[in-house]
Amino acid sequence: MNKDSMDVSKLRTEQRNPNSFEIDTKTTSEILRIINREDATVPKAVTPAIPVISELVDEIVKAFKAGGRLFYIGAGTSGRLGVLDASECPPTFGVPPTMVQGIIAGGRKALTTAVEWVEDNKQAGVEALREVEFSNRDVLIGITASGQAPFVRAAMGYAASLGAVVGALACNKDSAIFDHAAYKIFIDVGPEILTGSTRMKAGTAQKLVLNMITTTAMIKLGKVYNNFMVDLTPTNAKLKRRALWLVQEISGCDREEAERSLKAADNHVKTAILMVILGCDAKKAGELLERHDGNLHFAITSGCGERGDADDKEV
Repeated sequence: MNKDSMDVSKLRTEQRNPNSFEIDTKTTSEILRIINREDATVPKAVTPAIPVISELVDEIVKAFKAGGRLFYIGAGTSGRLGVLDASECPPTFGVPPTMVQGIIAGGRKALTTAVEWVEDNKQAGVEALREVEFSNRDVLIGITASGQAPFVRAAMGYAASLGAVVGALACNKDSAIFDHAAYKIFIDVGPEILTGSTRMKAGTAQKLVLNMITTTAMIKLGKVYNNFMVDLTPTNAKLKRRALWLVQEISGCDREEAERSLKAADNHVKTAILMVILGCDAKKAGELLERHDGNLHFAITSGCGERGDADDKEV
């Protein structure tokens, strides 16, 4: 069957949901409970996809270590979710904004304005990747609830033709985007509460999966110590307070020492933590982090070992 002429009404995400029949006759509380019950099924729908998500994350980490980038591409809600996840990586993990990028059909305007027709432009999808100089070192993940958007499919086909790693995230088993992906993430959320409104359960599933992908990749890259996000960029008052708390919590120092070390470390949290734990200057701490690819756990262990007191430190 021609995927462009597929009857979308046959897709599972476009079916009527019997659990929300006559929702327009319900009380406010009843409507909210129906939505809540349906939303509660989404995390369980993600679970079966963990093996393929894991494989894709390993490919992403490999690409990052080789200087590659991760791109999400989508249209409508799916595109906005990709842009959102990408935009949250720099402040959360201290990475450059080019490392994870989101591309949405229709560009910046589509982030706040519905321009749904642009998802039908195949050439625009290819051009979007060419504009960012996408190469076979990069990874592309196509996101679409229905799995049919021509903009996304064309971009994925182009990426695959370059030899790049390509993943697909969709909520219909026979999604067209799976034809262009080595890693097929199928999340069976079932019919929506409002028929065809995939910003709801499908959108929630996509947000969960994207969170899992970038968070796990960053953990594997050493952006996390224990379960602390130690590579955050303190760009506002809240994050500055969090950075100060992290130095105190992990190193065990008081507020004054944490403030001094952060200032000397130019507000780089991991450097400040090492300075306190090892009693060294910012230069030494920076050298240790560089030697261990930014992994604070290994840097602490190595630094304590050099001092001969590894057994005295909790790492």
